[in-house]
Amino acid sequence: MQEVTLHPNELAFVMPGHVLNPLHSSDDYVFSRLVISPQLIEEMRFHAFSHDVEKFHYQPICQLTSEQADRLSAFGEILAVIISHSEMDLPLRRRMLISQLAVGYEFINYYRREQDRHWKGNRHTEVFNRFCELVVTHYRESREMQFYAEKMHLTPKYFSRVIRTATGGTSPAEWIEQYVITQAKRLIETNRARSVKEIAYMLGFTEPTSFYRYFHRATGLTAKQYRDHVVNL
Repeated sequence: MQEVTLHPNELAFVMPGHVLNPLHSSDDYVFSRLVISPQLIEEMRFHAFSHDVEKFHYQPICQLTSEQADRLSAFGEILAVIISHSEMDLPLRRRMLISQLAVGYEFINYYRREQDRHWKGNRHTEVFNRFCELVVTHYRESREMQFYAEKMHLTPKYFSRVIRTATGGTSPAEWIEQYVITQAKRLIETNRARSVKEIAYMLGFTEPTSFYRYFHRATGLTAKQYRDHVVNL
């Protein structure tokens, strides 16, 4: 339960499971709201190249410049045009919505990283942001918490405690797994000519069977079952 004050050109990224409870506002307060179902968010994230969404669990506010706010408003206008059509008029309506949301999300992530670069947060935020960067860079090399703790010169126990605090309870291992699975799903969706075995190698798994077990444990589906599901959408 955080109380935050919104200023002009600020974006509040309210995640599924969060509750937004407005307390009071000034007379000149104006806002735009975009509500996305959890299911659509998951689909959108598979199409996004970034996976920094967990940052918004801890710090939901992103400061935008007037120009950045105008750009995001333009994305909203395009979304409104797509939504105004029916599936009958626009057979690819859902995929267009997901693609547009993914592009907008990439811009939000870019603006957030720019903000983080100039903002000195507390120790937990700094460690978490660095952890995010390391996972994006090294997830093909290692999916072990110990690897990232050593990269940051932290003990595994302290490292785990900081990440759990920053993410509201998600462990480093769970966060790494979420990122790897998201990348796996994206590769399965966008590389349909490649075999699951090839995708396993692209993700850095030396043995495809290790990837098969990893994917099944995380999703409850085999990679082939997931591919068949995507093809039939």
